[in-house]
Amino acid sequence: MARQTRSNDWGFPRWREYGATREAKAVRLCDREGCNEPGDRPAPKSPNSPDRWYFCETHAAEYNRGWNYFEGLSAEEAAAREQSERRTASGFTSSAHHAWGGPGDGTRSRDEMRALEVLDLESDASFEEIKASWRRLAKANHPDVKPNDKDAAERFRSVQAAFEVLRAAEERRQAK
Repeated sequence: MARQTRSNDWGFPRWREYGATREAKAVRLCDREGCNEPGDRPAPKSPNSPDRWYFCETHAAEYNRGWNYFEGLSAEEAAAREQSERRTASGFTSSAHHAWGGPGDGTRSRDEMRALEVLDLESDASFEEIKASWRRLAKANHPDVKPNDKDAAERFRSVQAAFEVLRAAEERRQAK
């Protein structure tokens, strides 16, 4: 029987992508001594150097914990470097105009978001959670419970106003 000299990558159906080989791929190991995990997280060897260490996730976290980016620089040099890097990182701040809306998914108004803040709730709180928080805060700050505490009376009024805003918004949603 003759030896096969032709590659299996020539015909159809294609079982692998073009250019795929059956050989094992080389995996770079973590540069930490004694570690046998894949080193797939690059870390700089020194500031302003293109040389990199390649660590596994555990050792990259350990390395970054001790990394001081501004080591060896005076305060003025560190401020100048930070300013120049902020200038060149403008692409990351191009989406900052979306922050005007604040937290939430856009289904609640700004007044509702403030009311949720007063009630110490997240932006996605259900109306049941709102009622529970309102009851808890109203009981804790009620003027009958704390008769001579002006701060508690003010908190009670703000909790009541916040609940009224959220109750009216819930009624509008139910009417739709």
